[in-house]
Amino acid sequence: MSQVQIMSVVGSAVPASLREMGLLACWYLMRDGEPVSGPLTSLPAAQALSQKMGTVLLIA
Repeated sequence: MSQVQIMSVVGSAVPASLREMGLLACWYLMRDGEPVSGPLTSLPAAQALSQKMGTVLLIA
């Protein structure tokens, strides 16, 4: 069984729509190197969603 990982992105890697809201970082859930969620606006939101999806491993 593959793990769900949390990947953070910062700066220009953050989608423009989030940067326009003033966010300089966002988080994605990843499984087997593929995104399984859209950009999330906080680490706690990413952690909560990951708990629903399975085991979590935090990566930077």
